[in-house]
Amino acid sequence: MHILDELAWRGLIQDSTDLDALREHLDSGLVTFYAGFDPTAQSLHVGHLMLVLTARRLQQAGLRPLLLVGGATGQIGDPKETGERTLNPPETVAGWVEAIRSQLAPFVTYDGDNAAVAVNNLDWTDKMSVTEFLRDVGKHFPVSKMLSRDIVKKRLDSGISFTEFSYQLLQSNDFYELNRRHDCTLQIGGSDQWGNITAGVDFIRRRTGKHVHAFVTPLVTNADGSKIGKSDGKGPWLDVEMTSPYSFYQFWFNVDDADVVRYLKYFSFKSSEEITELERATAEKPAARLAQRALAEELTALLHGAEETAHVIAASQALFGRGELADLPEPMLRAALTEAGLAQIDRPEVTFAEVMKESGVVASLGEARRAAKEGGAYVNNVRVGDPNAVLGAADLLHGRYAVIRRGKKTVAGVEVLV
Repeated sequence: MHILDELAWRGLIQDSTDLDALREHLDSGLVTFYAGFDPTAQSLHVGHLMLVLTARRLQQAGLRPLLLVGGATGQIGDPKETGERTLNPPETVAGWVEAIRSQLAPFVTYDGDNAAVAVNNLDWTDKMSVTEFLRDVGKHFPVSKMLSRDIVKKRLDSGISFTEFSYQLLQSNDFYELNRRHDCTLQIGGSDQWGNITAGVDFIRRRTGKHVHAFVTPLVTNADGSKIGKSDGKGPWLDVEMTSPYSFYQFWFNVDDADVVRYLKYFSFKSSEEITELERATAEKPAARLAQRALAEELTALLHGAEETAHVIAASQALFGRGELADLPEPMLRAALTEAGLAQIDRPEVTFAEVMKESGVVASLGEARRAAKEGGAYVNNVRVGDPNAVLGAADLLHGRYAVIRRGKKTVAGVEVLV
């Protein structure tokens, strides 16, 4: 299947320049494209994965990727609807550039004829004087067209600074510089960047007479219309220190049945036949969550590696009595319990019933005792015989943790601090 046909089948092209011309261009030889990421935080989030994985698909199809992490544009910030962005110190942005480069590294290859190249727009923007910027870049942008951009129109009443207003010029100049330096002839991005991207296409045509190409992927939303992976802290991050591999896996494992087939097309590299089979399995046996499991395993392995993914799966199974809790590394156990719900206890001589109540798996001591009497209370996957017995040091994993379970599905953890 031609790469453009595959992207279309997966629903990955929302808007584009002339697709017929792009198809002809792709068939003519090695094509270089770029995808840009602004370091406005120390990590990318799951909302960025659409663009990251589309870049991976294009490289696998033979194109050469330029992965731009914007040390210059990251200091400015693309206009947003809710008001002016906070301008971060240059040294902070520089640190975020390096962090995000490392997060992008697992998704592309840096060797071969179409080896990926990491680029930073600070390399050319920082050397440009204000006079050069106004003369060589600003001259080619009609203000009336810039004012017609939706986000700018929404901000005119509340106010928009010249700094954010000029962001479009900086991004357009990035495309021009990458075209000049690397023969880059294709830009990809998210749908919210369509105005900026087409401005870059026009800028190159106005300044050089060359015709370049672009397309954008759709906004990724859940079935309820909310945006996946918001950058306000609610969505999982790609930084392992901000979102553990276990939490990352659980995010994908818990996606709704109404979303999972669409997400498999967006984010997975499985074939149409494999996705069709997983769609059938979801319809016939939704409780098995086979599609979600396949999606979670593939994406976690891409980001964190196969070994870490195996640990995640082992932790997920062990929490529910299908593996050895004692074999789990402490960071993985803590991450799993934090995701399930981790209560802290700072006093000695705590009974099993009290531990169950404080973990949240039961609402009261009486309910804990009833669960134990009925055979449905577990600590570290061992059935609790006497709910009034004291939790001892021998009952703690890594000297401080206990996995509390009621029945087959309700799990939480406690951390004993004394």
